[in-house]
Amino acid sequence: MSKTIVVVDDDPTQRRLIQAVLEREGFAATLLGGGDALLDRMAAGAPCDIILLDLVMPGRSGLETLTELRNRGYQTPVIVLTASGGIDTVVQAMQAGASDFFVKPASPERIAISINNALSIGALRSEVAQLRKRAEGRTTFADLVGESPAMNLVRRMGERAARSSIPVLITGESGVGKEVIARAVHGSSDRAGRPFVAVNCGAIPEALVESILFGHEKGSFTGATDRHAGKFQEANGGTLLLDEVSELPLDVQVKLLRVLQEGEVDPVGARRSVKVDVRIISASNRDLARAVSDGVFREDLFYRLNVFPIEAPPLRDRRQDIPALVESFIRRFSIEEGRAISGASAETMEMLVGHDWPGNIRQLENAVYRAIVLADSPQLQPYDFPAISGLSPPASAAGASPPPSLEHLLAPAGGPALPGEAAPQPVSVLDEDGHLRTLDAIEADLIRLAIERYQGHMSEVARRLGIGRSTLYRKVRENGLGELAGLSEA
Repeated sequence: MSKTIVVVDDDPTQRRLIQAVLEREGFAATLLGGGDALLDRMAAGAPCDIILLDLVMPGRSGLETLTELRNRGYQTPVIVLTASGGIDTVVQAMQAGASDFFVKPASPERIAISINNALSIGALRSEVAQLRKRAEGRTTFADLVGESPAMNLVRRMGERAARSSIPVLITGESGVGKEVIARAVHGSSDRAGRPFVAVNCGAIPEALVESILFGHEKGSFTGATDRHAGKFQEANGGTLLLDEVSELPLDVQVKLLRVLQEGEVDPVGARRSVKVDVRIISASNRDLARAVSDGVFREDLFYRLNVFPIEAPPLRDRRQDIPALVESFIRRFSIEEGRAISGASAETMEMLVGHDWPGNIRQLENAVYRAIVLADSPQLQPYDFPAISGLSPPASAAGASPPPSLEHLLAPAGGPALPGEAAPQPVSVLDEDGHLRTLDAIEADLIRLAIERYQGHMSEVARRLGIGRSTLYRKVRENGLGELAGLSEA
């Protein structure tokens, strides 16, 4: 999904020039003529990832618009555009909340760098905020990615469960994000901010399950050199997630049932029970009712846990959420790996949406992570997912690109730069026999190209060539280009 860049400038020519740069970089550009139009668009909730805002506009100025945006609580990154780079103007814009600025007219490279930096900073802030909420136990259902009907049902059920201390059983295939849902239930409840402890019951050695869950006293068994509180006491006042609860041994299931009924645990080797206040959320990728029928799960414990069931849908049943999940993973892994990946191409996204993902969100996450490491372009391509697409990177992407030839360096890049201008002829460094031409001949052609490209505006020609105007006029006379240059002496 392309990032949406909103360009706010009263000059239609500037808007179109910036639009051309943005679309060439793969962004979606929206053009507005003033600050009021921007505020109306933001109020309507239209997509907007970056705002390019001209400071000098009739009516509401750019600075006034920026101040009003921040007063209304919009935190969208804003890059201000100005025709003069005075320090006072820059300071005022930065104090009002701008993330960057550039002086018009800016080069395409400067515009692209500014936008990518703003996107990276915004993504980093978002990731830091998510990590802080996770660490503080304040993840909510608003932090879950996806707006599919299946996910909206999970949200509604989870928000209802969060209003009470009712035991919750989350079921679903492996990798669907059961722990994320459990964290959202905890963060949306009155226990938010208190401990959230997750334990994978299937990963604990059978001999240590009782000790890890309920704790033990020093010397209670061989190797117990210190007192251990156990997961229930660690989660006291908060929430304990028993992931893969179906893997608990039957004897431990009996003790777990007592904890749920009495609200107290018996640490191994302890003389008395310990009171605990813990909300239990359990999760399983197995059918617990069938496990009860098979005799590997206690029926009374099943009824105690299965009070408020929530089924997490597999990824194949919520395909419309895949683009948002991919964007989320790209943002996170690009930051972690220090890569400038802006998104996935339309062809890539279509491929990912069409895949079945038997490993669900976990498989998608790992696939995107690998693609980020493999990627050679700003957008992920189908060949970055070889296990899914069956494609190999093209030769130019698989290895280092050969250095460009001199002809490539001097040839015009992609046609005319100015509206209505005919495409200029490339400057060749070789003659008809394939030998290098003289520097004087190449210089004459380059000056002729510059004069034609910038329509005889000699100040701009001199600036682009990196020489003074007097030097330029001297070289014009030396190369017999006076008539061409005399078309405009401005």
